[in-house]
Amino acid sequence: MIEFWQTHGYAWVILPFFIFVARILDVSIATLRFMFLARGARMQTIVLGFFEALIWIIIISQVIRNLDNVMCYFAYAAGFAAGSYTGMKIEERLAIGKVVLRVIVPPPMQALIDELRNQKFGVTCVEGEGAKGPVNLLFMALKRSDVERVIAIINQFHPNAFYTIEDLRYVREGGFPPAVASDTFPFRIAGRWRMRFRSL
Repeated sequence: MIEFWQTHGYAWVILPFFIFVARILDVSIATLRFMFLARGARMQTIVLGFFEALIWIIIISQVIRNLDNVMCYFAYAAGFAAGSYTGMKIEERLAIGKVVLRVIVPPPMQALIDELRNQKFGVTCVEGEGAKGPVNLLFMALKRSDVERVIAIINQFHPNAFYTIEDLRYVREGGFPPAVASDTFPFRIAGRWRMRFRSL
């Protein structure tokens, strides 16, 4: 009697599918680990690194045991590609961390500043000189989950505003609106939202 794992169905369908799914999980975890590493979240990075290595060892052991099975190769590569995409989508949904937003707009801009501050966002304004005359520069430290909301406010007052967004690893002070309950993801990483900030 042929054992189940020696059948063609297992070798050419079930095993490649297992490798494909496990590889998606492995690469997705790796993407999140790099995200937490860049933000200085040590505990999350360590935990994710452990599971990433564990899953990878399981996957590669199966591939080595079946070197004559070309479907395992395709499943491994396809899982890597799909995992990269999945990891990026998860990162977007989590919207963890903070960014610095720089906005350059021509005067007047007091209405925009007032609206942002009414929404409890900290704003720093600096006067500058652009190619076409005087401009104002806005600097804001934001939660990533608030970026789209702030951009919508900016576009409402200055549709042609120039702005840049960069990841921010550490913030000591700043103005942040109260956290709003969200159903985009069923949990928050412990300790991420316990810091208190003073308004600018």
